[in-house]
Amino acid sequence: MKDNARLPVYSLTSPLHDSRSVDGESAAFLQSLESFMDFRFDVRGEDFSDYGSSPISLIFVRTGGTEGLFKEVFDSLGDAPVRLLASGRNNSLAAAMEILSFLRMHGRDGEILHGDPESVAGRITLLACVESARRTLSESRYGVIGRPSDWLVASVADRGAVQEALGVALVDIGMDELLEEISMKEYPSGAQSGILPLSLAGTGAVGKEQFEGALQIYGALRRLVARHGLSGFTLRCFDLLDSVGNTGCLGLAMLNSEGLVSGCEGDVPAMLTMAISRALTGSSGFQCNPSRIDTRSGSIVLAHCTVPLDMLRSYTYDTHFESGIGVAVRGEMQEGDVTLFKVSGDLSHYYVDEAVLVENLCEKELCRTQLMLRTGSSLDYFLKSPLGNHHVVLKGRHASLISAFMDSAGALRHPE
Repeated sequence: MKDNARLPVYSLTSPLHDSRSVDGESAAFLQSLESFMDFRFDVRGEDFSDYGSSPISLIFVRTGGTEGLFKEVFDSLGDAPVRLLASGRNNSLAAAMEILSFLRMHGRDGEILHGDPESVAGRITLLACVESARRTLSESRYGVIGRPSDWLVASVADRGAVQEALGVALVDIGMDELLEEISMKEYPSGAQSGILPLSLAGTGAVGKEQFEGALQIYGALRRLVARHGLSGFTLRCFDLLDSVGNTGCLGLAMLNSEGLVSGCEGDVPAMLTMAISRALTGSSGFQCNPSRIDTRSGSIVLAHCTVPLDMLRSYTYDTHFESGIGVAVRGEMQEGDVTLFKVSGDLSHYYVDEAVLVENLCEKELCRTQLMLRTGSSLDYFLKSPLGNHHVVLKGRHASLISAFMDSAGALRHPE
């Protein structure tokens, strides 16, 4: 949810309690929670008519003796999640426990939010982020431009499972349509204002013609996104090496930094990983390959030839690693906490771990942006049961938030 958003709170209060006293205690309790959150409560009282219309709704069980009142409104709640807020006063917790038992008897899930204010506020914030992300994704369309690269033999998506779990629609777009757009040789007039000019990029490997061509690919991708109403896409980018003699690396780096999920190699599971992480955190993710692992030191090197520009403290241009042509991005991220994340193609499993970016490398035999991470966890997952080769790096620590979202979608954390 956005900062300063209003989170609806519906209430249940027994008529046996003194309303003035309960009102004062309830207001103080809610204010104590708000002091640890970036949004405020919108107290709706006992009017449940619009329950479930917001990403998250809370039912504040203000007193005991309210179980019957809940039973009366139960049928009007629909299938929206039931979160019961309980204070430590007026038998609030006891009533919430009885109500939760009633929910379970009727096959409904629920949760009691109770404890110290900071912990409860943290849980509410996490739930709000999860539900807001779910709604964002359920209204989105993601493009698959071309088909997945031939070497992605395990990185395939179960479209039915994706639709059921996330509500995301996957839209197939032919490479011919993209090539037709590229042939127009057009891109927005202000495109270069947000990127490093070629003259200042610090490399002689990329010429003006290649740079201009990369911007034309960027413009073509933007037009496809607008035409098909996409929230993001993944591109069979290696086909561009032969067809136009350039790469999509710069265009993907730019589009990701503009808030549009843009993945490489037609890898749909990696694109979905980026889509989920952006919906949850509002930030870009770096799709990359694990290139080297040292299990003794707990270090892993990941690399790719494109990286969202908004994740970088500095960057230069270089050629695409495998082909030696086109325009790639050699970027450096600020050292510090990062999160590694990947979902399976049917969204039944996911991998997430937190690590520390300790060094930006610049080796000749790796893709252009190279990160060395160190984690306190075992790296056996990558060598024994990985979910494909591409993984997504996010700045910051997001494992708890990601796990809450994936767990709510019925996915299992991998390895089990």
